[in-house]
Amino acid sequence: MNKRAGLIILIVMLLIGGSITYLLATSKPDKPSQSTGVQETSKPPAEDNNRLTEDQASSKPGEYVDYRDGIIAGTKGTTLLFFHAPWCPQCRALETDIKKEGVPEGVTIIKVDYDSNQKLRQEYGITIQTTVVRVDEDGKLIEKFVAYDDPSLAAVAEELL
Repeated sequence: MNKRAGLIILIVMLLIGGSITYLLATSKPDKPSQSTGVQETSKPPAEDNNRLTEDQASSKPGEYVDYRDGIIAGTKGTTLLFFHAPWCPQCRALETDIKKEGVPEGVTIIKVDYDSNQKLRQEYGITIQTTVVRVDEDGKLIEKFVAYDDPSLAAVAEELL
């Protein structure tokens, strides 16, 4: 009987967790989009971006790398942490777009495994995969964006670069 009760509790917890994840995923982002509805596709995202400084843009080619201890401190230019889960379709879509479009010059996107990096998730207040965090050279949070509704590099660039 104890095994049965434990199984029922586990199923209820999974249902609640799934419901919470769904609600978070379908909610609108806190920050309204400032898009005019017209999107230029002929320029890479870095050229559309007024917040990327000339120094950052010329520092080095863009990179997309996997997270490892100490990588943030060794990164120059603009650093974005992409909290990615391999089971998440939106994460896979964003990763495909990053690889297709290429990372803008002077930007490093660090792919952080959402499931195995709970400490980083807690440090940056990450509650859902597809969250991208812009950090300074010391790894301190500057700004974050949930790309769940629009998993594209253009959306990330518009919000964080």
